[in-house]
Amino acid sequence: MSLNNLETFLDAKPLFYDEIDYNRMPRIYSRIQAQLPKPKIIHIVGTNGKGTTGRFLSTALFRAGFRTGHYTSPHIMRFNERIWIDGADVKEDVLEAAHEKLQKILTKEESDSLSYFEYTTFLAMLCFSECEYVVLEAGLGGEYDATAVFVKILTVLTPVDKDHEAFLGESIEAITKTKLGAMAKKTLLAKQRYDIVERCAYEIAKEKGAKLYRVADMVSKEDEKTVLEVAKQEHLPMYLQENLQTAIAALQLLGVKYDAKSFANGRLFGRLSRIAPNIVVDVGHNPLAARCVKKALEGEKFVLVYNSYKDKDYEEILKILKPILKHVEIIPIEGERLAQKQTLQKTLKQLKIQYFPFEKIKKEQKYLVFGSFTVVEGFLKLYA
Repeated sequence: MSLNNLETFLDAKPLFYDEIDYNRMPRIYSRIQAQLPKPKIIHIVGTNGKGTTGRFLSTALFRAGFRTGHYTSPHIMRFNERIWIDGADVKEDVLEAAHEKLQKILTKEESDSLSYFEYTTFLAMLCFSECEYVVLEAGLGGEYDATAVFVKILTVLTPVDKDHEAFLGESIEAITKTKLGAMAKKTLLAKQRYDIVERCAYEIAKEKGAKLYRVADMVSKEDEKTVLEVAKQEHLPMYLQENLQTAIAALQLLGVKYDAKSFANGRLFGRLSRIAPNIVVDVGHNPLAARCVKKALEGEKFVLVYNSYKDKDYEEILKILKPILKHVEIIPIEGERLAQKQTLQKTLKQLKIQYFPFEKIKKEQKYLVFGSFTVVEGFLKLYA
């Protein structure tokens, strides 16, 4: 079975569902768990910062001498980006072997019924068969996420904000409860925008008999110096520095030593990544991400290359970004969930933001490409 078979197999599975069978993943995991590897798992949940926090942590674990895996999603250009092993994206022969093995472990009914994300989560775990540590990033949620079925030694809660409300809840409190529904006995709480997140976290920890740790209580003056040193080397804006602090606190809880060199080249692509002197790309897609981007880029003016899915709060996102924008250029992307062009244009008119269709990059303009992984992917294909 070749990798083409894996691609064909996954292409046949829908990426999004109106309804999710939350019992399917636990049921299948229960049957096949004896045939899956048992690394030490750190579960990353939250709304923003999961990818970069996880990559900083994974990089430092690998640099400390541990075989390490990092599972993140979605990918930008290639599926292999989702599965990182010992400093590099997974190789195609490893993917192929894991797919073949998983097909033998699952029944045909199980294989067909698993969602895209559920199947790739099992696939990733087989790819991580030689890993001592695995940093496992949740998809949409926490308690009902496909990644929640695995036994974990630590849960890390990154900043929580509103996103995917149809699945996670309409309030910050409801979203937090869903995110932390499967918290480990040790849970690390990153810096949060809303006080209710911390209050909820302590309530859930008490109910579950878990120990809660705050990043704010763990980062020393020496750690702050380390963060500044890494920030200078890796060109990290403030919100990525905060994600690095969270990774450092996680390393403390794991008892793993670190210094500035532990995080070299640990920045995940697509997070305020400057791909040309006048082009910045960011895969953010919610108001919290927009606030972080605005804060990082204040003082400059950009042409925003943008589009959005209809379930995103694009009015709020555009309102937040407006002070750093010259105008918006709408890039065409595909998908059933895409916001209607007329509705997006109407929103831009109401916000008094000029807009045009995206055609090409002009050297004299500064560009910010933002809105989703799909927007960044579409831009990179055109730009390349």
